[in-house]
Formats: sequence, C-alpha cells, structure tokens
Amino acid sequence: MRESPPTTNAGTTADPRMGGVALLGRAIDYALGCLRLVTPGDLDRPTPCDDWDLRALLAHANDSFTALAEAAAFGHVALIPPISDGHNKPNAITTAETTVTATHGPPVAGDWTLGGPVVDGGELDHVLSLRDRATSLLHAWANARDAIVSVGGCPLTAAMVCGVGAVEVTVHAWDVARSCGHHTPIPAPMAAELLPLARLFATDADRPARFALPLDTAPQASAQDRLLAYLGRDPHWTDNSR
Repeated sequence: MRESPPTTNAGTTADPRMGGVALLGRAIDYALGCLRLVTPGDLDRPTPCDDWDLRALLAHANDSFTALAEAAAFGHVALIPPISDGHNKPNAITTAETTVTATHGPPVAGDWTLGGPVVDGGELDHVLSLRDRATSLLHAWANARDAIVSVGGCPLTAAMVCGVGAVEVTVHAWDVARSCGHHTPIPAPMAAELLPLARLFATDADRPARFALPLDTAPQASAQDRLLAYLGRDPHWTDNSR
C-alpha cells in the first residue's frame, strides 16, 4: 500500500514534488563525488543495473544530463519514442499522470562529447566532460527555477522536472560508486526526500518496462536502502569479480 504524503509541523500535506532545484543541486553534488571515483580500469566493470557495464551506464547518465540541460535552457524537451537500454528501461521522466521520454538514443560508447571534440587523454575525458555537464546543470536550473517546462507537450513545473532528475541522478551516481568498488552512501536527509518522489513518479504501471520490480527491505532499513530497493536495486550489491 502506498504511503500517505508527509505532513509539515503545521499539519498540512507536504508535496514531495517541491524539492525542486535545491534538491537537484544536492543530487548533482553527490554525483560529482561519485564520478571522481572512476578510473580507466573501471569502465568495463558490471554495475547494479543488469546488463550494463559502467561505460554504458555513464553514457546513459550523459543522456539524462543532456535532457535536463535542454529542459532548463529551452523550456521544452521533445517527446521521442522510448528506446530500450541495458535494463530494458528508457530514459524517462515519469509522473503519476503522464510518462514522457527525453533521450538522444541508446548508450553509445565514444559518443559522450558535449559540444566539442574529445581530448587525446582517452575515455576518461568523457567522464570529465560528464562532470562538466553536471556542474553546468546547477547554473542552468538556478536561472529556470520558476519555469514551466514542456516535456513532450505536457507542461510540468521546474520543481517536478528537477525532482525526477534528482532521483535519476542520485541513484545512478550510487550505481557508479558501487561499480567502482566504493561505498559512498546517499546522504540520509536527501535519501529521505527522494524516497517519496520515487514512489510518486515510479508506479506499478511502469514495471517491469521502465523500472525493475521492487525488492523487499527490512522494516528498520535506511531511507537509502528503501529508495534503492524500491527502484529494483540490491542495496548491498557488490561486484564479485573484484
């Protein structure tokens, strides 16, 4: 059974979609720390996303950052038919009322250039570009915090778009850290804010096409573990090949 929305001290219902730009900013800060863990030897490693190695996961993250940047810069993102990824899920912005997809195609290794040629330093230049794109999102959304964004022709508030983006950015950042063999917990207050957002935006109708089935957690599990398990991830996932 879906939990009731949280309430404020005044007793009024708090809308979990209102984390907005500030929440996305914290998610990006967390992601930047996780991206700094990536080394050349990590790119072929498995990730908590079934059938994706880290290279494919980072390409998917680039798609997500690109869509969020376009939404902030232009106030709209075109609706494009879903394209399956290694987890059989499109890169989707999902609400309880509508599901809209913003993507530039499936993950493609070597196609992460963000507005310019890749430096000769190798594949990690792509990771540096991804970190630059994440940083630029903070500035883009700071100027668009009150905007109404058209996603596939559906008007959404900036807070809603940023909220979904925060869930996507944070959980995939956790995936990156785990793939690299690091325990980098999602900050507890942020995980607590993201959990009701995930429950709002990822419904039973989205499974198993867009999200894996949720996993069971212990009653005393942390907000992070409940968030990850709700989105089909094992909170204790480990790369056993290490």
